[in-house]
Amino acid sequence: MSDNKSGSPAARIYNLAGAIFGGIIGGLLLPRAWRYTRRLLRQPMMPAFTPPLTESHRAMEAQAYAIATDNLLAGLETRRLADGTARTILCAGARNFREPWARDTGFALFGLLELGETRAAREALEIFLLTQLPSGQFPVKIHSTSIPDRFIHSLFKREQPINQPIRPKYITAHKTISLDGNSLLVIAILHYAAQTGDQDFLRGHWEQLRRALDWVGQHARDADGLLHQGAFTDWEDTISRQGKVLYTNVVYWKALHEMGLVAEQLGLESSDRAHFSGHAARLRASIYSHFWRGDLGFFVTSKFFDNLSSSGNLLAIAWGLASPEQAHAILDAMRYYGMALPVPTKVVHRGYPPEFIAIENRLGGIADYHTYFAWLWLGAWHVIALARMARLEEASELLYNMSRVIVRDGAVHEVYAPNGHFASNLWYTSEAPLTWSAGMFVYACHVYHRRLGLAGAGG
Repeated sequence: MSDNKSGSPAARIYNLAGAIFGGIIGGLLLPRAWRYTRRLLRQPMMPAFTPPLTESHRAMEAQAYAIATDNLLAGLETRRLADGTARTILCAGARNFREPWARDTGFALFGLLELGETRAAREALEIFLLTQLPSGQFPVKIHSTSIPDRFIHSLFKREQPINQPIRPKYITAHKTISLDGNSLLVIAILHYAAQTGDQDFLRGHWEQLRRALDWVGQHARDADGLLHQGAFTDWEDTISRQGKVLYTNVVYWKALHEMGLVAEQLGLESSDRAHFSGHAARLRASIYSHFWRGDLGFFVTSKFFDNLSSSGNLLAIAWGLASPEQAHAILDAMRYYGMALPVPTKVVHRGYPPEFIAIENRLGGIADYHTYFAWLWLGAWHVIALARMARLEEASELLYNMSRVIVRDGAVHEVYAPNGHFASNLWYTSEAPLTWSAGMFVYACHVYHRRLGLAGAGG
């Protein structure tokens, strides 16, 4: 006979009373626990401890700044054009990219101007203005060597030949256009004029700038004004990102916004001011509605890729497109996902599916080139974004981490693998120096210290 008494009347009464009592207690405590949990999760994450900026940090930054400056200035060369004239150009690199690229020049120019290299900056821009098509399209790059020739010289560790005149190229290696290059050159030209006060240069090329943005605007298919791009047409040119992409539209917005401001400053026709300012305002609203995800806390790359891409998000902060609330949410998310570790800053917080990555990158062992590899030009915009939002301790941390790898390697490299070292394998070695990143590091140092000075002065 079993000695289990759970079926007895007394046991059933005991179990019932326990259930009722437990239900009452649970009913009273669970809502309070839920409210407490919600309050807990709404509290911001504790920031990681950031050591104070010491003399050794300053020395490291100063050494890295000197290296980056040398790397940037080493990219300046005098090259011959097809008509026999010569211009100063800014080469993207030395080994594989001894030629000016629109995108690289557009970003590196920020650093050149901080160094006071105004003549070199002007001529580096003029080379693209001289080779602009009547449609308004700027070249992707201006070169004198073919891809096979360039590869063979690199393979045998020989300098690229520069005896032939440079000529423009308007189509990329993927047989596509460069949609962001046009906008970036417009931004760079306007920045040059603002920093130097060279309004004659601006007035002389105003119609070319108009045509450049008209050409970009032809890629907006819908009433929202957002650009629609094909595969491999922006800076992430190893990723088949198609449709409406955040980065390309942020850069386009910046160009329109600055054109509107400059048109007003120069006292140009009211139709120009209204055209650019109105278009920029509409595009900003479209970027908010199409890309912002409040539940995620960042602008998504596209409707198809809902990952956090650092380029579009950081530029949106640095250029004032994002609201302060959005800016802090983005920076919090990037810190949470460790996008600046160990080297600032990774391209995306979550990679793209393999089928969207160019086959040559997968075969060459650098599938992460535009995903988990880190680029110092992104790290520079990360510092600028943090400084703009008065998060100066975090900005200092990133600037130190960038300085450390530059000093360690003695050069500003193109990309860094997740292990913190520059990417290199049997088929590929990171370009060094890369003037794009060197120029942006120089610029970030100046922006950070200007912000630091304002904070110290109570500004």
